[in-house]
Amino acid sequence: MTITDRAYMAEALGLARRGLTTTTPNPMVGCLLVRDGEVIGRGWHERAGGPHAEINALRDAARSAGGDPDSPGAWRDAASGATCYVTLEPCSHTGRTGPCAEALVQAGIARVVYAMEDPNPEVSGAGFMRLREAGVEVSGPLLEEDALALNAGFVRRMTRGRPWVRCKLAMSLDGRTAMQSGESRWVTSRRAREDVQRLRAASCALISGVDTVLMDNASLTVRREDWIEAPSEGELRQPLRVILDSNQRLKPDCALVKNASPILVVHTGGELRHEWPEHVEHIELPALKGRVRVEAVLDELGRRGCNNVLVEAGATLAGSFLRRALLDEIIIYMAPKLMGNNARGLFDLPVDKMSGQLPLHINDIRAVGQDWRITAVPDMDS
Repeated sequence: MTITDRAYMAEALGLARRGLTTTTPNPMVGCLLVRDGEVIGRGWHERAGGPHAEINALRDAARSAGGDPDSPGAWRDAASGATCYVTLEPCSHTGRTGPCAEALVQAGIARVVYAMEDPNPEVSGAGFMRLREAGVEVSGPLLEEDALALNAGFVRRMTRGRPWVRCKLAMSLDGRTAMQSGESRWVTSRRAREDVQRLRAASCALISGVDTVLMDNASLTVRREDWIEAPSEGELRQPLRVILDSNQRLKPDCALVKNASPILVVHTGGELRHEWPEHVEHIELPALKGRVRVEAVLDELGRRGCNNVLVEAGATLAGSFLRRALLDEIIIYMAPKLMGNNARGLFDLPVDKMSGQLPLHINDIRAVGQDWRITAVPDMDS
């Protein structure tokens, strides 16, 4: 494939990223239609249940050509003979929308260049088969690593049944996250807290422990006033708020419950101690040493279609995820301040010897206001 092919696919990947906060549980997908060296249609998957990227690109092409964007006949008039650059294998099945592979065939698309195959083992390759059977040239993968990284959570859920897990923490320069009393507002600056809103908005679920919720009286919501890029209109999509409350200490009068977006409270058994509003669901999951087993939580979220999960918790729960090798990515906001020896550390991670240290691979360091954001992954091979 040519440099031009790569450039078009890079633009399609950029289109896909526009669906970062809205497509869950579906993947982010972008599509570009090109004929005679000219882009004639652009589209991306905007929200779950809505048209897929290929359909939006065909509609865009028809609209630009002066046709009816909802007419398959206008799609063919506008796009016949074109090349389709799409970041994910076109679907071949009918779900909430029709099969995109069939739409491309009916529109007369001559060539399809793809970035990655559909990771769903039940449908992988079927879209390519339908295209080839219809005489459409299929080329790829192209920029596959970029496409896989874009939809890491979707790929993980399709192949392993669990979501991609990211842990967010805030610390001082001397590695402290809260005072000994538990007080932690605020370690970092407003700019860092605004950046956290982006992480929440891109997540299917947030996981926190009951101690964090009770200490901070946290609501764990995406707040329009703190998210600069938030849509100016419409209701914000809120991630599922998952609270690990092994011994049912949470009460209905907390700030968390006052926001009516869905909450999943996970405990280890027993009759419910309070009356709860409809948006609060309780489930019992297996325990490990008296606490909810975090592996079981991730299995449950995978079954519920969660691709990306953000852990926002204290040192005990964060350390539990880390010790069990369940964190795919760690994001640490580091503030230029010192909190002293009595303050709490970042992770509950008992290590007595240098041989027990856990190496990290740092992928990115950047300034966020007056703070620094460090993105790292545990280096389990070291």
